[in-house]
Amino acid sequence: MLSYNKLAAMAFATLVGLQMPALAEDAVVAKVGDLPIHQSELDIAIAGLDPQLAQLPDEQKKIAALSSIIDVKLLAKGASAEGLDKTDDFKTRMQYLSERELHSAYFRKHVVDALKPEEVKARYDKEVAALPQEEEVHARHILVKTEEEAKAIIADLDAGKDFIELAKEKSTDSNKSDGGDLGYFAKGRMVKEFEDAAFALEKGAYTKTPVKSQFGFHIIKVEDKRIAPPPPFEQVQDQVRNIVIRDKYLELLNKAKTESKVEISDEALRKGYEEANKQ
Repeated sequence: MLSYNKLAAMAFATLVGLQMPALAEDAVVAKVGDLPIHQSELDIAIAGLDPQLAQLPDEQKKIAALSSIIDVKLLAKGASAEGLDKTDDFKTRMQYLSERELHSAYFRKHVVDALKPEEVKARYDKEVAALPQEEEVHARHILVKTEEEAKAIIADLDAGKDFIELAKEKSTDSNKSDGGDLGYFAKGRMVKEFEDAAFALEKGAYTKTPVKSQFGFHIIKVEDKRIAPPPPFEQVQDQVRNIVIRDKYLELLNKAKTESKVEISDEALRKGYEEANKQ
């Protein structure tokens, strides 16, 4: 059974796909017989291209969109000549498509176009404030094959030798040229033995006994500890904006549902709809 959230996500994805570009000056770009093709039609066709075609360079996208419009107009002209636009089936389809476009236009007016940048920033701040605080450590390590090698390196460190220089000289890990630098990491990123030892160290300290893992023997030094910073607003603002748009869309729908009674005559459909719309 589809959940309310899944249905909302599907509807929201459809709406995002239906957002149309602003119409440019409505010049005639081509003709099919005596039927003109306007720039506005071309813009809409480009916006509605298949995702694979949407990856094409701009000029190729225009060609693909124009080709599809020409194909449509060629056969639509024949359909009109045969009176297919007068059938009940066609009228029903046009009614649905018209209402879907009105639905999208209403969504754009009251949600997308009405959205203010400060609303997106406020939502970001709210989400950041709710994030759990997670400790990170900035560590270096020296990896060797045997415990004896590791103990000898620890003795060198105790004697005052530089950790970075020893890592460059002795480590077998691929990051030896960076002095064994592992950057910042949170719990769950490293193998347990390594993680337990790293998080137990104080800033500036190194392990006084070798740490064994599946990779060999490690000497670990903690350069820094901190609470993990949130992702910068600039990095996630598009995702946050989509979350705000989704929530506003759901608010719009819920308000509309309180103003119009929904009746479903088919019992199975009614139960399915009610189940799917349980929040």
